[in-house]
This record gives sequence, structure tokens and C-alpha cells, in this order.
Amino acid sequence: MNYIWEVVGRHPTGQQPTGAETIQKLCDRVASSTLLEDRRDAVRALKSLSKKYRMEVGTMAMDHLVRILQTDRADTETLGYALDTLYNIICSDEEEEPEENQQKQEDDLGAQFTEKFIQEPDNITLLLTLLEEFDFHVRWPGVKLLTALLKSQCAPVQGIILVSPMGVSRLMDLLADSREVIRNDGLLLLQQLTKGNTAIQKIVAFENAFERLLEIITEEGSSDGGIVVEDCLLLLLNLLKNNSSNQNFFKEGSYIQKMKPWFEVGDDNSGWSAQKVTNLHLMLQLVRVMVSPVNSPGATASCQKAMFQCDLLQQLCTILMATGVPADILTETINTVSEVIRGSEVNQDYFASVNAPSNPPRPAIVVLLMSMVNERQPFVLRCAVLYCFQCFLYKNHKGQGEIVATLLPSTIDANSISAGQLLCGGLFSADSLSNWCAAVALAHALQDNLTQKEQLLRVQLATSLGKPPVSLLQQCTNILSQGSRVQTKVGLLMLLCTWISNCPIAVMHFLHNQDNVPFLTGQISENLGEDERLVQGLCALLLGICIYYNDNSLENYTKEKLKQLIEKRIGKENFVEKLAFITKHELYSRAAQKPQPAFSTPEHMLFDHEFTKLVKELEGMITKAVLRSSEEEKKEEEVKKTLEQHDSIVTQYKELIREQDSQINELKEQVALLTSQNEKLQNTTTQQFSQIQQHKDQYNILKLKLGKDNQQTGNQAEAAHVNGLQPEELSQLREQLEELQRQNQLLQTQLTEKDSLITSLHSCRARPQRSHNCRVKDRNHLYFSLKESSWIKTLLESKELMEKELASATSTTAIMQAEKSKLQQEVQESKKEQDDLLMLLADQDQKILSLKQRLKDLGETIEDEDDLDSRDQFDDDDDDEEDDEECDE
Repeated sequence: MNYIWEVVGRHPTGQQPTGAETIQKLCDRVASSTLLEDRRDAVRALKSLSKKYRMEVGTMAMDHLVRILQTDRADTETLGYALDTLYNIICSDEEEEPEENQQKQEDDLGAQFTEKFIQEPDNITLLLTLLEEFDFHVRWPGVKLLTALLKSQCAPVQGIILVSPMGVSRLMDLLADSREVIRNDGLLLLQQLTKGNTAIQKIVAFENAFERLLEIITEEGSSDGGIVVEDCLLLLLNLLKNNSSNQNFFKEGSYIQKMKPWFEVGDDNSGWSAQKVTNLHLMLQLVRVMVSPVNSPGATASCQKAMFQCDLLQQLCTILMATGVPADILTETINTVSEVIRGSEVNQDYFASVNAPSNPPRPAIVVLLMSMVNERQPFVLRCAVLYCFQCFLYKNHKGQGEIVATLLPSTIDANSISAGQLLCGGLFSADSLSNWCAAVALAHALQDNLTQKEQLLRVQLATSLGKPPVSLLQQCTNILSQGSRVQTKVGLLMLLCTWISNCPIAVMHFLHNQDNVPFLTGQISENLGEDERLVQGLCALLLGICIYYNDNSLENYTKEKLKQLIEKRIGKENFVEKLAFITKHELYSRAAQKPQPAFSTPEHMLFDHEFTKLVKELEGMITKAVLRSSEEEKKEEEVKKTLEQHDSIVTQYKELIREQDSQINELKEQVALLTSQNEKLQNTTTQQFSQIQQHKDQYNILKLKLGKDNQQTGNQAEAAHVNGLQPEELSQLREQLEELQRQNQLLQTQLTEKDSLITSLHSCRARPQRSHNCRVKDRNHLYFSLKESSWIKTLLESKELMEKELASATSTTAIMQAEKSKLQQEVQESKKEQDDLLMLLADQDQKILSLKQRLKDLGETIEDEDDLDSRDQFDDDDDDEEDDEECDE
């Protein structure tokens, strides 16, 4: 403590400062010191005094410590001292176990300081921010402080963390810390954080918590691991219990399959450590959470299916039949198997096929029933076996039939022990708990199964040598009349009520024995003690069932006579009062809460969960049946007859309605068919309208190109265009043809002149005698002819050339004439195609008219075609006018 005095200073000799004075000086030093070292020393001194002077440090130094967390973020050592001091204030961490009153005072003090700390939500946000600091001296005390705050004021701190940005994600990062101390304390922190807060549980689950926790469990050795495995399992239980969203996420993530290696046990199961027992117990609880009867039926069924498919159920049955397993683990395993098979037909069938490793092999059900009816077995184990048997028979008509069949004379095997023999042995043993368990187990074999109730009436029991056998039903009533214990009576009465309810044949067999009704009326009318009042109530219930499900087949015990007997011997009000006592019993309320038999002592084992449902269902009906008078019954009979008549009328109307419904359905189908056909026709009509419009457009284009005034030229142009010749090329060819024709005519004229001149020259040469003038002329002509001979040769050559050109021009003309005839032929074909197109348009118009008429018959509104044509014509005229205006421009 010397450094404390160095910080606060020395007092004069003989004056020792009080703790409060020292703490006040240290707080002043923290608030006023400008040097970081001085503040650090002061905070360290406060930390050393915080355990001894918890009240003073918490009252005077908390605000200063929070300010240190805000201002001295860079100094991790000072932050660590401040966080440790706050932890000591919030949580008392003394090694010695304090007394109860002292512990309560310290808890109250911690709650007060926690409330003061969280009054400012930013303090929690600041603490979450400090957890991001990787330094060990900051992160570890921060985790411990936040855990202490959650333990003290869980709900308020959870609310602040929930609304803090990335608050839960920062805490999940602790599981990834390589330092095991921080990781392990992070597990404890998350355990406190997830208690009772569904929203935080979902966030933690979706932050990949399942994957990380299962990895840690595997790393630590699964069931052979230490306390870290236990912490992981506790956190998993927090995340999954009563949280359907996380359960579904756990199942969908295939994490159930990863649980199977946890339950692998060896041949030698002796010497289990206490930690292994605890771990395996929590693992079994985790399986039960996934298939708990309080979950939704769909979710439970899917988890049961997954556990069967991944062989988890098979592994649990292996533990069930293994030797050397500790009793509490065996008990919890039986409870786990019970809920895994409850209501699942596949799992129940598998469980029925499991055999114990004995010689000879026996079914697991028989081995478990042997433990249930053995009074030397632990009480909790016997309760677990009963629960397993109940779950095996729950909604399992096949299993119920197999159990009842072992009691029938035709199936009894004298060389082996069957389930039915064990149940009968337990039913009539000297142990009242065995009586009760066997009666309840047998009642579950009859639950909601009329066939097995009737089959069980065939069971005959041999009581002693020389006496005829008695029925099981009669033997139960005989034991009741012999004055057994209350627990035995309650068990047998529950069995009888379950047996004869909703079974008129069983009621008739019960009433056929003349001693049963007097025994019941005598039990109900007596004034007995508190314990016997429950027996009286159950007797009243049994007698009420005999009235309600009576078919009046026995003349002496009709409904009316039984009611008169109650009125004379018991009194209707007294009867109803005794009946109502059942539901007022404290143990009845406990049993009605959940299916599993959970009793602190064997004496409290009086009611079965399924039986409480039966009482709740029958109490009101029996009360009404007993209180009604004969006149009321007659009226009720009349009302029933009237109702039956009404029912017949209603049935007729129902039949009529069914017929009409069928007709309506047929009409609806026809309407749907016609609607689809209508849609198809509309689509077809639309397509045809579009095709007609296209044809109209093509027709208008052709009509514009052909023209009315120059049809032939237009036809040639169109034909040329069709044959790939442009109008300009065609005009050039025409001009060349005309030019060649003119040249041809000119050459013909020249050639004619030359021929006449040559002819005249030849005629002059042929004359034998000529006059002198004629000779002179001849000489002149000869002179000129000789002179022109060369020119004549030239003319002849040009003539030959012209003849060649004329021949080529003639051939060109012939070619053009052929092309002209071809174009004219194509124009004729185009006209024929136009005629075919007009015929097609006429056919389309006819189809459109028929389709329109059909649409009108179907109730559709159709615009008139003249309107459409006029509208199209108007649009075409507008387009023509716009084209003319553009041409004028």
C-alpha cells in the first residue's frame, strides 16, 4: 500500500486518513492531474481499494473512471485499471463464501451501481467499443465487466446492446480470439446476453454461432472435454430453447448430423468423470430441445426425420442398451429417445425392432418394461421408462395392436416374456407404483383405439387352480373392491375410464357384472378422507361414462335407471360436486402441463397427462347427462328426432348442393374452356386483322405504282423493277433503240442512192454504138467514174459496215422486243396475282364476318367494319394528302 500514500501524500504522525478520505483524494487526483502517469497511479490505487471500500469507490469514483475510459483511450494500462475497478464495484468477487444476508446485500449494492452505470446508455456503447481493442489488459477486463453488468441488470443491458450498431457482432468476435481466456469468458458473456431475448438469440445464431460453437466442442474433445464444452452447450441451449426460428436454422444448416459423434460410446463405460456426465447430459438436453412436444408438430416431425436419417436415433438406442452407463445418463437417454420417437411412425417402427444384447435377444421395449415394474429400480428411471412407452404408443395404432395382441390367448408364448405379461404382472403386483405404471401404460395401449378396446375384452386371467378364468375387466374391478391403496385405485380407475369411454360394448360388459354399480355408488356416497375424495371423483367419472355411453342394451342398467339410482343413493348435486373435485386437485393441474411424468416423489404419481385431456372432454358432457330430467330427455329425444329429420333434410340439401356444385364446376370448366377458346379466337382475329391490313397496304402500294392513266407503262416499269431493271436504265435503252432506228433509216436511204448510180453506170457501158456526144458524155462519165471508183470502193466498205451495224441493231431490237414481250407476260401474271389477292381478301372478309358473329354470340363488343374501313380510309386519305403536299414542295 506504500504507493497509495505516495499518491495521496503523507499525513502528520498519528493522523491516519480514513478510507473515504483517501478515495476522495485519489478521485481529485484523477480529475485534476494533467500528467498521464499521475492519473494512471491514481486509478491503480483506486483499483486496490475497490474490493475493501466497494461502496466508497463506487459512489465517488465511478464518474471519474468513466471519464478515464473516454479520454485516455491511447493508454491501455490505465484503461485496464479503470475497467478492473469498475468490475470490482459491480461484482463482488471474494474467494470466501459469504453468508446469505451478506450476499444479498452485496447483490443489491451491485445492482445499484449497475443501474447507475447504465443510466447513460453511451457507457455500454463505450464499453462495446473498447472490446475492439486487441490488447489483453483492455479486452479481458472489458468482457468481465460487461458480463457482470448483464448478470446484475440483464434486460436493460440487453436492450442497449440490441440497439447499438454492430453491438452483437462485436461480442461474437470474442469467439474467434486466439487467447482461450478471452474466448472462454466470451462464452460466459454470450450466455448472459442470450438469456430470454429472442431477438438477440436470432442475431447471434445468424452470426455463424452454431458453426463456431460446434467447432469449439470438437476441438475440446466433445463429451470428453472440459468446462468449455459445458459452456458451449449451455449457450446452444439458450439459442435453441423456445426459439423456432433458430431451431429451423439449426436443422436447415445440417447441424443435427454433426451431433451424432457426441454419442459414440465404447464397450467399457465405467469410470465416467463428472464433467463427462454433465456434458453428455447437456447434449441429450440439446437433442430434446429440437424434438420437444411443445414445439410445432411440423418442426418436431422434420427434426425427428433428420435424426433417423443421420443415424442419431440408432446411436441413442446403442447408449440405451449399453452396459455400465451411469443411471442419470441412462434416464436422460430414455427420455431423449422417447421424444425422438413420439408421434413419428418411422422412428416408432425402428424402436420396436431394437433388441437388447442378451441371450436370447429380447426387444428393447420388454427390457424397459421389466425395469418399470421392478420396484428396486430408481424412481426417476421407472418414470422415464413409462414416458418412453407412452411415446412409443402415441398415435401408433400398429404398436397398440402389437401390445394388446401379447395379451390375447392365441398369441401367448409360454417360453418368452412379453410386454403384455409384464403389464399384467405389474398391474396385480403388491407394489402400488407398479400397479399405477402398468395401468397407465395399458391405458395408452387403448388410447383413441376402439378396436383394441374391444379386443382387450377377450383377455382372460387364471386367478387360482380349480377356478374358472375371469376377464381382465372383471379382475380390475375385483382389485378395486378389495380395498387397495389410493395410488392403485387411481391407476385402475384411470384404466377403466379410458377403456370404456366411447366404447358401448365395454360399457355393457362392465355393467353386466351386478357388483360393479353398487360398488361405485357406495364409494361415491360415503364420507371419506381427503385422499379418498379423489377416488370418489374418479368413481363418479366412471359411473358417468356408463351413463353417457350406454346403449340401453341391459334392461336393469339403462340410462334412466342409472340416473334414478344416482338421484336416490347419491344425489345429483353431490355427484356433480364429487366429479368436479378431480379437476380441482393440485396434482391434476401439474399433470396437465406436459406429457412427461415429472413427479418429485412416488406418492405424487396420481394423474396421467392424456387422462387429464379425457377428463376435460367428458366432465361437461357427463354433468349435463346426469342433471337432465326424464322430461328434458324426452324433449331432447324429440329434439334429436327433429334434428335427425332436419339432418336428413340438410343431407338432401347437401346432396342437392353437391350436385349443383358439380354442375357449377362443370359450367366453370366450360366457361374456362370457352374463355380460352375466345382468347384464341381473339388472337386469331387480331392476327387476321393485321394480315388484312398488310394486304390492304400492299394493295394500295400496288395500285399507286400501277397508276390508272399509264397502266401499260406502269406495268412495264413494275415488271422491270420486278426483274431487277431500274426505270432510268429502261429509258436509256429506249433512247438507244430509237437512235439506232434513225441511223438505220439514214443508211438505207444512202444505200438506195448508191445502188441507183451504179445501175445507171452499168447501163451506159452496155450500149455498142453511141453517138459522139454520147461518147463524149461517156468519156466524161468514165472520167468521173474512174475518178469515183475509189470513192465507190469506200462506199461499198461503208455499206458493209453499215449492214453489220444494221444487223447488230436488228438483233438488239429483237432482244428488246423479246424483253418487252417478257415484261408484258409478267405484267399479265402480276394482274393475275392481284386478282388472286382480291379473291383472298374476299375470303378473309368472309372469315372476319363469321368470327365477329361468333364473338357477338359470346358477348364480346365488336366495332363495325365500316367504321374501321372508314377510319382506315380516312387515315389513307390523310397520308395521300401529306404525300401530295411533299411532292408539290
